[in-house]
Amino acid sequence: MTQHTALYGEHQKAGASFTDFGGWQMPLKYSSELAEHHAVRTAAGLFDLSHMGEIWVQGPDAAAFLDYALAGKLSAVALGRAKYSLICNADGGIVDDLISYRLADEKFLVVPNAGNAATVAALLGERAAGFDVAVDDVSAQTSLIAVQGPKAEAIVLTLVPQEQHSLVKELKYYAAVEVTLDGRQLLLARTGYTGEDGFEIYVPNEHAPALWQALLVNGAGHGLVPAGLACRDSLRLEAGMPLYGNELSTSGNAYSAGLGPVVSLAKESDFIGKAALAAIKESGEGVSSGRRLVGLKGRGRRAARGHYPVLKDGATIGEVTSGQPSPTLGYPVALAYVDVEHAAVGTVLDVDLRGKPESFEVVSLPFYKRAR
Repeated sequence: MTQHTALYGEHQKAGASFTDFGGWQMPLKYSSELAEHHAVRTAAGLFDLSHMGEIWVQGPDAAAFLDYALAGKLSAVALGRAKYSLICNADGGIVDDLISYRLADEKFLVVPNAGNAATVAALLGERAAGFDVAVDDVSAQTSLIAVQGPKAEAIVLTLVPQEQHSLVKELKYYAAVEVTLDGRQLLLARTGYTGEDGFEIYVPNEHAPALWQALLVNGAGHGLVPAGLACRDSLRLEAGMPLYGNELSTSGNAYSAGLGPVVSLAKESDFIGKAALAAIKESGEGVSSGRRLVGLKGRGRRAARGHYPVLKDGATIGEVTSGQPSPTLGYPVALAYVDVEHAAVGTVLDVDLRGKPESFEVVSLPFYKRAR
């Protein structure tokens, strides 16, 4: 069944083109995906991310439970801060990558990806057995609005009372705070998926349209435009950020995806997938053997796309997971899994573009990094 966010009507009024994403009708673009991409890099873009999940984890054992349920050490997260982590299966496969915010000693907000929200909520519910903790999936009642770009802070401040401006200005990356936004107390987070500075605002569905409109009105003078999933994908690719279903899946693991630092094998407690991930690390799979996720910079003008074969001397040694021309950098970029012996920065490879080889070079990630 197709689902609509609480902002669907706002997107219709703005003339959005829609696409199905994880069962949701989401705005692909409003006018030009290229213009929206450049707006986020130079000013700001407004995104509807309400298809994402929101799961409250609360109780005396909340931190210990998340240490067990996730691959990271959530008990070490300071109040008001956030952590990027993975939820894995027993074989070490990635069920989802997600962000968890610690809002009190015994209160966390876990945010999974749209297509995995129900799966993650069910898994957390199952894994909570034996812990003094409550798992509450509030995804259906919650909207998520993101303001991304160099003007994001200035735009958000227009809706925050003067006495709370310091809370916004001093909010660190991967942190969250409750502030009064457009007259309502809401959770404001400073994370993002574009490579730019920016904020995510968690708001009850009934208040989302009014907040969306207020942001558009107040942000117009700063160059804010509504932005769809098309430019969100090109932005995250330039920033070298993985997308679940492309770079991440249950058939892969944290080490081959370059996410080894996200896994805390050193934490005292056991966690789902710990034994398998420890064995994978010990064997070197994804590190010294197997395939590894790399960045590819096109040496020509033609772009690689997902599932295109990566070649070395005519032999297939990998596969592209995401690829397109970079609007910011002016050349094609791609993410790909390649045999580890060909994963070193500077290695020149070919991508089979429908029967025609095109030269690409392995480069360090991210492709694009904003000026601080």
